[in-house]
Amino acid sequence: MAGAGTRGALARVRGRLPSPASYPFAFGYAVLLLVTSLYSEYGDPHTVSALLRGSSTDVAHLSTAPVLAIFASALWIAGGIASPYAMVFIFVLATLERRIGGWRTAGVFLLGHVVATLATELPVAVSVLAGHLPASSLHRLDYGISFGLMATVGALAGLLAPLLRWAALAVVGALLVQDLLEMVEPLAAWGHPVALLAGIACWPAVRRVRLTPKG
Repeated sequence: MAGAGTRGALARVRGRLPSPASYPFAFGYAVLLLVTSLYSEYGDPHTVSALLRGSSTDVAHLSTAPVLAIFASALWIAGGIASPYAMVFIFVLATLERRIGGWRTAGVFLLGHVVATLATELPVAVSVLAGHLPASSLHRLDYGISFGLMATVGALAGLLAPLLRWAALAVVGALLVQDLLEMVEPLAAWGHPVALLAGIACWPAVRRVRLTPKG
């Protein structure tokens, strides 16, 4: 009986892991991020550096090739596959996809990624024009999945039971406040709350389209 129970528990866990059939968006994105993370770790350093610079959503790239910059910047994990964002991101992405489907999950991610990027980079452009920041700020390296992660966390919270929802938001909010106080990465520190609010703004939409959970 114990063996059967263990096998059943493992089967349920496997059923919630990203796979091509059950979670195509989360699985495909996980594979893509794994490939780019491994290449950034073991690839030619000069090529990796050039690719990251070309994928940056800095003001210079956003003003010349905004679509390319937005999508290319989301192909990399800042800090690589060992980043704490990596596993949390895939779990949250798969859980949200399980509830609302792949296309809508991609939409939530992209919304947070775009809104937070613009909310942090446009003030940089204005500050440079006003002379408050040096021109080098227009080329500041900026890439990664953290804005999209915050948006998916915000949207997923709206599908949780009230107690769990507010507990999760309280924990995430405390971490974001800590980042704002430390201000190690100013753009990320300001962009993460914006992305989280973008995900929260999706609550009416994700609640309307909530699917029957698989498994």
